[in-house]
Amino acid sequence: MGKRYVYFFGEGKADGSAAMKNLLGGKGANLAEMTNLGIPVPPGFTISTEVCTYFYHNKGIYPPGLEQEVEQALRRLENIMGRGFGDKEKPLLVSVRSGAAISMPGMMDTVLNLGLNDETVQGLARETNDSRFAYDCYRRFLSMYGDVVLGLKAESVDGIDPFEEIIDELKKARGVQYDNQLSAQDLMELCERYKALVRQRTGKDFPQDPKEQLWGAIGAVFGSWDNPRAIAYRQIHEIPDDMGTAVNVQSMVFGNMGDDCATGVAFTRNPATGENVLYGEYLVNAQGEDVVAGIRTPQPINIRQKTDPQMVSLEEAMPEAYAELDRIRRILDRHYRDMQDIEFTIQRRKLWMLQTRTGKRTGFAAFKIAVDMVREGILTPKEALLRVEPNQLNQLLRPVFDAEAKQKAVASKAFLAKGLNAGPGAASGRVVFNAVDAEHWADRGEKVILVRLETSPDDIRGMHAAQGILTSRGGMTSHAALVARQMGKVCVVGCGDLEIDYKLRQMTVNGRVIEEGDWISVDGSTGEVFAGQIPTRPSEIIQVLLEKTLKPEESSIFQDYTELMRWADAYRRLGVRTNADQPDQAQTALLFGAEGIGLCRTEHMFFEGERIHAVREMILADSTEGREKALAKLLPMQREDFKGIFRVMKGLPVTIRTLDPPLHEFLPTEEADIQKVAEQLGVGAEQVRAKIQALHEANPMLGHRGCRLGIVYPEITAMQARAILEAACEVKKEGIDVHPEIMIPLVGDVAELAHQKRVVDDVARQVMDHYGIQVDYAVGTMIEVPRGAITAGEIAKEAMFFSFGTNDLTQTVFGISRDDAAKFLHDYLEKKIWEFDPFERIDQEGVGELMKMGVERGRATRPDLKVGICGEHGGEPSSVEFCHQIGLNYVSCSPFRVPIARLAAAHAAIREQ
Repeated sequence: MGKRYVYFFGEGKADGSAAMKNLLGGKGANLAEMTNLGIPVPPGFTISTEVCTYFYHNKGIYPPGLEQEVEQALRRLENIMGRGFGDKEKPLLVSVRSGAAISMPGMMDTVLNLGLNDETVQGLARETNDSRFAYDCYRRFLSMYGDVVLGLKAESVDGIDPFEEIIDELKKARGVQYDNQLSAQDLMELCERYKALVRQRTGKDFPQDPKEQLWGAIGAVFGSWDNPRAIAYRQIHEIPDDMGTAVNVQSMVFGNMGDDCATGVAFTRNPATGENVLYGEYLVNAQGEDVVAGIRTPQPINIRQKTDPQMVSLEEAMPEAYAELDRIRRILDRHYRDMQDIEFTIQRRKLWMLQTRTGKRTGFAAFKIAVDMVREGILTPKEALLRVEPNQLNQLLRPVFDAEAKQKAVASKAFLAKGLNAGPGAASGRVVFNAVDAEHWADRGEKVILVRLETSPDDIRGMHAAQGILTSRGGMTSHAALVARQMGKVCVVGCGDLEIDYKLRQMTVNGRVIEEGDWISVDGSTGEVFAGQIPTRPSEIIQVLLEKTLKPEESSIFQDYTELMRWADAYRRLGVRTNADQPDQAQTALLFGAEGIGLCRTEHMFFEGERIHAVREMILADSTEGREKALAKLLPMQREDFKGIFRVMKGLPVTIRTLDPPLHEFLPTEEADIQKVAEQLGVGAEQVRAKIQALHEANPMLGHRGCRLGIVYPEITAMQARAILEAACEVKKEGIDVHPEIMIPLVGDVAELAHQKRVVDDVARQVMDHYGIQVDYAVGTMIEVPRGAITAGEIAKEAMFFSFGTNDLTQTVFGISRDDAAKFLHDYLEKKIWEFDPFERIDQEGVGELMKMGVERGRATRPDLKVGICGEHGGEPSSVEFCHQIGLNYVSCSPFRVPIARLAAAHAAIREQ
């Protein structure tokens, strides 16, 4: 037998299962799984992802035998349904839908009601005795096929879909608001106008042969794998381009046959909060795209979701179907052991399941669901940890609007409208009305809120760029809500009071006009929208941990967070430290679970208050004695800084880097500032200018900085070592243990480190003899230039620890300046020269290889060598996992990324098992 490409499902049996996701795509695999579970699924068949791969490798040609397999599957489908594909009396209609292995909601194309033409539509009307239903299906098919297969799109960014334009004109002429208010005669007229549009735009009649329609739709769905929005989605979510999509051909069931029919989208748990309750929306007398596209604002699934007494929930309207849906959601939730996103249709009060997939959720919901499923006995703690992406923890720390400021906004009549609370947190930004503008404005540093009637998959880049998203249509399962939840964007949807005019670039709310560029504020937790900017306040976790304005027992969010972090700490082996330069930063990091300081940048202390004068005096001095006099003024200031940090850290290790930046950074550049410095120091302005000129470097990043400063001016290193060790002695005298680690930056040769270590050790002996106290200190180095990694075996003879400074290591490995990379980085990523920004994520093949070399060679010399990382990569999840893999002892990151690093380290350890 040749290779198989088509897999059938129906009548309680399926050729596939959920385990075949890579071959059948997520949708096809789960349709098969639900069929095998005995859940009511309309029969159909899946064309595998391997056909997509073949299709692209062979310039749109299908593999041999596919057509015959599809023909056989169609015959089987006709037998089950008792209908004929293209039959004029009892036509079989099918949907043609995409289904990638990794869910990409709305990014690829779908065609419904396929199989209708001018003759079969009449047969469907006669069979059902319902012309309105038949022609409603036909007009939907004409517009979807025209868009997806024939490529009839809006002619500009601000333009309206041509089919939408025609139906909007007709609704206006008939004086109705919604599609379902059009009569059968109206829909017949609409079909003729749609076909005329096709003739006008393509020069051909709309295809009438159902088989031609089917293969056109199959080709279009495969082709949509590489449409711009799908490409953008894959880039944003880092989905491989070579996975491809499957195509699912499934017999139609109809939610638009009358008031005893409906369609909807639901979640087995609340995707915004994680609450264990059936949650979703439905529309009576509609088809699936009506719910997702937001053409009509849908009704809630259950009574508890109602926010208006006028709403009619599915639980009230069709209690039997609701009870069946709730039964099935419990089966799926427990069977898949994860929250599911489900689509359903009710035809003549019979429930049919059209899809299940792992549901997109907010970071807030992700951790809530994970913790609850452990308590419910569905997951183990290990499994629960893997269900929460480390970066999702950002959403738990996201600000909300300050309650008092919000009340003032209401009192000042800044309140505009209320929609549905679809995304976490709160945000303010300038209004823009299309995705392209959102990108452009964000690129120039503006905070924007993207305002749309409803978003479409084509808006993906603009949504990514915006602070928040606001739509006038759609519900909690609309495209905007789904994508915003996944991105962690603040989002309000279904805000029906907004009248949006794309051409005028403005929206009107109850007579109030908001122009493009005006500020608005959106609350993704309540659905409220305000004019102007509203200040925010911290999340509950911040209120408990840092502000102490909320008691732990009063916050279930904090309790769940604590439980998840406790599990993470039990599994991880990698230590997590923080980058902190001040006691308050160190205290914040400790509350987030930091186990020490991995980087304290002493130069940050030099800029504060009067200190800068002493620094400038030191730089301008012409002799060692002059520099030492100025440094003597800095010594007590730095000593107090370190004492504050040591007291907060209470015996945890503190890695302190000696002065790193070039000296010119401490001098003024503006003439007025030069004059002021000259006056303060009692020298001539010409002397200051001469010093600035003397310190000028063509490439400061590779110039006189780091250990090179300490070698030329050892008195600087000596002062800093003295400040550190005197602080350590004084704090130890107070009964607090201290473990300072003095780190020499930019070492590329063991002789550099040996020189600086001698300076530190000499000072240490003097200080400890003076105080009569022994301090357990260590001297180590940053590995941040390639030669440092290559000669790590030699350097480890002098270094007691290494810390990878991956910011500079990335710059020196790539030979680029991080500050200048922005000029070409976008093009590099767009053209796939690079897959990612190496300043955000460790380049494992280049920078990472040097890191591995540094670890291996360093430990070959000194087996107990402690190795960490203190570059900004230390809080990026994939980089944390890499650090775990190559055997680092710890990562260090900014205080607010400590929880992310803790969870990422747990992920790394669990995946290794």
